[in-house]
Amino acid sequence: MTELSHPLAPYGWDEGFADSFTAHAAGGAVPGRIVRVDRGRCDVVVPAPDGTGVHTVQADTALVTTGDPLNIMCTGDWAAVDTDRAMVLALLPRRSAFVRSTSSKRSEGQVLAANVDHAVIAVSLAVELDLGRVERFLALAWESGAEPVVVLTKADLVPDPVVLGHLVADTETVAPGAQVLAVSAETGEGVDVLAASLTGGTSVLLGQSGAGKSTLANALVGEDVQGVNAARDRDGKGRHTTTTRNMLKLPSGGVLIDTPGLRGVGLWDAGSGLSQTFAEIEELAARCRFHDCGHAAEPGCAVLAAVGSGELGQRRLDSYRKLQRENAWIASRTDARLRAEIRRDWKQKSAEGREAYARKRGL
Repeated sequence: MTELSHPLAPYGWDEGFADSFTAHAAGGAVPGRIVRVDRGRCDVVVPAPDGTGVHTVQADTALVTTGDPLNIMCTGDWAAVDTDRAMVLALLPRRSAFVRSTSSKRSEGQVLAANVDHAVIAVSLAVELDLGRVERFLALAWESGAEPVVVLTKADLVPDPVVLGHLVADTETVAPGAQVLAVSAETGEGVDVLAASLTGGTSVLLGQSGAGKSTLANALVGEDVQGVNAARDRDGKGRHTTTTRNMLKLPSGGVLIDTPGLRGVGLWDAGSGLSQTFAEIEELAARCRFHDCGHAAEPGCAVLAAVGSGELGQRRLDSYRKLQRENAWIASRTDARLRAEIRRDWKQKSAEGREAYARKRGL
């Protein structure tokens, strides 16, 4: 059986995942893709016993439970599954992962989706366009290894095509290298273009509560698979329509992971993602007189010169500085925690060594 004809091919199975599964196949496991995780159990799509299709089984995740938040199973993971015992035996190596900083004070990362090809960033036009939030999502999307697509939802609420064109253009200026689409799930405008862009891969749908993600997911799937709540008129915010991350099969090919609305999205080790999001500033910085220029008041600063000439907007530079500071702070907190863990490990091993030495000496 070729990988293209494999029952899991519509869910993203290919030769690369097949190679990483080889050792597990020898032990009698079957491959599966995690479509939902909930409290120690998961729904996983596996080949049907007759090999002609797929079916979904509920499996226990106890064997792959880990204390590392970056290695916790999530929707999109590929796994080796024992269908007889209904257990996930192991997770296959991830190709990509969308990670954000948690809201806790422990500076931990949280994986929202794994093995993703496209990160669809939903931004509602029912409220004022927040370009800073778009930049934040873009930095995480680029960092994940996925290709970002910015979708301006509820385009039917902006009836003037000139105004809508300006909103799309403004978004494109802060999204170099990313596709920007104005879409209305209500009228169908732009949905076919978006669906064509996502064909054949794994996409994750991200955005704030009230951004219209569930409505958009229904439009892409072609049926009402996700419940929908109305957003508040005064601020466009809504309740969490989606409460877990679910994987939905797209009729045009590929799958879509719908996620709960994110009230906040913190950066997590997104240095390269920031470089791609602010590519024009990085290019300007390369022309500064000093290689460690802080773009504040240094002589020969090409970035400040671009602001002065109008080539670069002040808001864009301010956002760049803000996100760079936040990312540096998270990185320093993470490194400090890592150093503390290493020190604890050293102390433990040192104590064990002293005990072993004492036993050897008969003390």
